[in-house]
Amino acid sequence: MADDDVYAACCPCRDMLDLLANKWSALALGALEDGPRRFGALRARLQGVSPKVLTATLRRLEEHGLVTREVFAEVPPRVEYALTPLGRDANGPLAQLRAWVEDNIGRFPANRVA
Repeated sequence: MADDDVYAACCPCRDMLDLLANKWSALALGALEDGPRRFGALRARLQGVSPKVLTATLRRLEEHGLVTREVFAEVPPRVEYALTPLGRDANGPLAQLRAWVEDNIGRFPANRVA
């Protein structure tokens, strides 16, 4: 059945796979694993991400139910992002992938030291 076959062109799974395979999505989910964070704290943790890309990434993660965005009625307003239960579930395999890459980075031809 094409509805649950990620290899089928019409499978809705592909949008989620595209989102989770994105480096900034995978890193943002990892940065939230220890609890809610504000935008500035996420940007500082994700070195090299632009505010525009981080905003777009967080919006997509929120639209797909992986992250929540909570606005606090304070002056100035405070906004925090946190993982949803679905986001925590997705973060498990992504954490393993991040760890595998860190452990094996020297094995990739482009990163070998001569």
